[in-house]
Amino acid sequence: MNIILLGPPGAGKGTQARLLTDQRGMVQLSTGDMLRAAQSSGTEMGKRVADVMARGDLVTDEIVIGLIREQLEQGTGSGFIFDGFPRTLAQADALGDLLAQMGQDLHAVIEMQVDDDVLVSRITARSTCGSCGEVYNDLTKPIPADGKCSNCGGTEFKRRADDTEEALRTRLMAYYKQTSPLIGYYHAKGLLKGVDGLGEIDQVARDIAALLD
Repeated sequence: MNIILLGPPGAGKGTQARLLTDQRGMVQLSTGDMLRAAQSSGTEMGKRVADVMARGDLVTDEIVIGLIREQLEQGTGSGFIFDGFPRTLAQADALGDLLAQMGQDLHAVIEMQVDDDVLVSRITARSTCGSCGEVYNDLTKPIPADGKCSNCGGTEFKRRADDTEEALRTRLMAYYKQTSPLIGYYHAKGLLKGVDGLGEIDQVARDIAALLD
């Protein structure tokens, strides 16, 4: 099954994508991860990415689609999960064209629905393990009392510099301007499904599993 996780920054897309890879053997296709991997890959596409990023330019949609093609050609296990892509209608069209060329289908687009004020409160309390990236939250999932990451035992934790209320509301506005039109786009295609993105992690995972099943 091939899906897109759609939702504003901080809605938990990355967390749910990781759970799906662990539980169902799906492959998470995060454009940020793909770009970082491509820079050191030595492939022709990787050299293009490295050159663009070295100049400080934005990576084009053409390059991102090329990286996605490479990933799909390597196989996608029990299906793929797009986390953070597409962000615009143009990217959605390009992704649809690519999947059609490769004989792949998109089965569901899951919108992780949130309340902005609650999201801001949650994200400004967020921190991550410096070793493995496990996410913690002062309100809902505090760092263990012994100061060690429950996933890897690491003892260094960090907060993103842009996890402030002002920065987050700026990111939310950018999301609503650029990405929220995709909600209508995929609704019209009959692919859109919604879950409460602010529930407990395990509950959100169960809700997503129910939609996929």
